[in-house]
Amino acid sequence: MKKFPGFVFAVCLVTLACGSCTTTALPPANSPTNAVVTAEPAAAIPALTEIPMQVGYGVNGSWFELYFTDPTNPAARQKTGGPDGPLAAAIDSARLSVDMAIYSLSLKSVRDALLRAHRRGVQVRIVMESDNMDRTVPQALKDAGIPMLGDRREGLMHNKFVVIDRSEVWTGSMNFTDTGAYSDNNNLMLIRSTKAAEDYTTEFNEMFVDDKFGRDVVAATPNPRVTVGGTRLDIYFSPDDHIQTKLVDLLNHAQSSIYFLAYSFTADPLGEVIRQKAAAGVKVAGVMENDQVKSNVGTEFDPFRAAGLNVKRDGNSGLMHHKVMIIDGQIVVMGTYNFTASAETTNDENLVVIYNPDIAAQYLQEFQRVYAVAQE
Repeated sequence: MKKFPGFVFAVCLVTLACGSCTTTALPPANSPTNAVVTAEPAAAIPALTEIPMQVGYGVNGSWFELYFTDPTNPAARQKTGGPDGPLAAAIDSARLSVDMAIYSLSLKSVRDALLRAHRRGVQVRIVMESDNMDRTVPQALKDAGIPMLGDRREGLMHNKFVVIDRSEVWTGSMNFTDTGAYSDNNNLMLIRSTKAAEDYTTEFNEMFVDDKFGRDVVAATPNPRVTVGGTRLDIYFSPDDHIQTKLVDLLNHAQSSIYFLAYSFTADPLGEVIRQKAAAGVKVAGVMENDQVKSNVGTEFDPFRAAGLNVKRDGNSGLMHHKVMIIDGQIVVMGTYNFTASAETTNDENLVVIYNPDIAAQYLQEFQRVYAVAQE
């Protein structure tokens, strides 16, 4: 990792067990070489408790659980003890229904939990990307009699969400695969909210019941803005909700900092507003997936670097698969939505904007972990 003598990004990292803070070196935001960066202080979060994990990181709040994968952990090679464990346990607790929209599925822990739910009479329904349905785990679920529908479209059914008992939602960037849970950088969040669950159930039914995917879908989110435990959540689906316009507006209102982790970033409007905000003095730093930087036509990586922004390629041998923005230390953008034209206009995606500084602090810690092994 490149050193930045004399410049420290002072971030209050919360030690969850005792609420104490430490200071950790982080990147200067607007220049690969020199800049003074002061972060917004992270709020103390006594309401959050650490979730012990063999592989990964987890915290529990009053209405949510938040997980991050840890590909750097040597135990990750065993493909157990990661965020798929809590997800499987949640499926095991289902009493009425499990609706899953998943791009790719190979985790045996999730397979077995779905089979157990089906056998005890829980209604299990699955929507998948058709190109991934012929693999072993989806076939085993189909053979057991679990109804499964593929998108059968040129665009991707790129969602990764689960609605359990119409009262909780699991969503994030993590595909339910061995690589997604153990080799790639990913996030997964449980949201306990009947209103959020209603949104995701509506989206699921558009696909599973109405057979509408991609450009065929209609904007019908019943609760686009939800408040849970005092936290505002804005919930969007693509292509229904014109997410890019929402993100441009959100970024335009950034006052102090924008940090991002991007698997794929080719959306010129988003790249342009980030460069404009950086030129206006907003602190900007990011990490992008190296393979996508090398292969994407129109990647924003080169314009970011040409503008002097501190944006790096990831150093994970797996995928840096996050689709995350952290704005002003207060707001988190997360979900399945890559910052691309295909995510905006063609694929089925979901995205949540979370207005909560304590959750933002957790995502900032993940930014630090990813940045620590990033490359120029």
